[in-house]
Amino acid sequence: MPTIKHILFPFDFSTQGLLAVPFVRAIASRFGAKITLFSVLPPNWIAPPVGMGAFVAADEPELKDELQTRLDRELLNEFDQLTVSRVASYGDPAFKITEFAHENAVDLIMMPTHGSGSFRNLLLGSVTAKILHDTHCPVWTATHAEEQGSPDVPRTVLCAIDGTPETVPVLKWASEFSQRMGAALKVLHVVLPISDWLALPTERELQEQARKEARLKIESLLKSAGVDAPLRVAVGKIAPTVDEEARQEDANLVIIGRGSSQSTLGRLRTHAYGIIQQSPCPVLSV
Repeated sequence: MPTIKHILFPFDFSTQGLLAVPFVRAIASRFGAKITLFSVLPPNWIAPPVGMGAFVAADEPELKDELQTRLDRELLNEFDQLTVSRVASYGDPAFKITEFAHENAVDLIMMPTHGSGSFRNLLLGSVTAKILHDTHCPVWTATHAEEQGSPDVPRTVLCAIDGTPETVPVLKWASEFSQRMGAALKVLHVVLPISDWLALPTERELQEQARKEARLKIESLLKSAGVDAPLRVAVGKIAPTVDEEARQEDANLVIIGRGSSQSTLGRLRTHAYGIIQQSPCPVLSV
């Protein structure tokens, strides 16, 4: 069973942060996990009078105390009956969040991406992107959109796998997580197009052969993982195909592996960023 005893919830008092609260509460309740509500105040520099020297840092202890006071009053009702600690910090947000996660046995980081409106398909927020890249524990990211349309307790989980050696532990994690959340698990593997000429019969035959070979490989991995779940092997570009399949399957959560630079899904800074940017539901990278 996935070990989720400590959830780190970086909170910046934004609307997107508030929209993530029900999801944090749902997972914490299912796993009996404690929550650390963590807020970071970036360095604040004060401009000196003209001709009076360089910029100086604002009073860090005072600003941090003010942030802690505000944080202590937040989400009291929303996290009622859950174990919650509230920690205020000062510095670079991505660095402080990553540092806290590494030093305090955090099992899961849950945070919004701050994508909204016409900017939804552009870059992830810089803090979210750095955390995805630098942390070692699983990271849950909210839908990269202005509103969250998924239920806080997922009914259907889509696990996208790449067929690398890391696939088996990812499958096991996704299966056990889905069981704990009471959700149905479906598995997806994406095969890249072998050519740009799939309208030709010979090219279609080669592509279908590649798809069948991939299915056999993934079925073997499912058996090795002891996971019994429906498998879909699709052909297309990685990120848009995963996101389209999530819509087709009416998934409420997509689980992906962190992968490696040589794997099909690649590192988070490549395909997984695209998956998160376009996904119709939250994404949990393991």
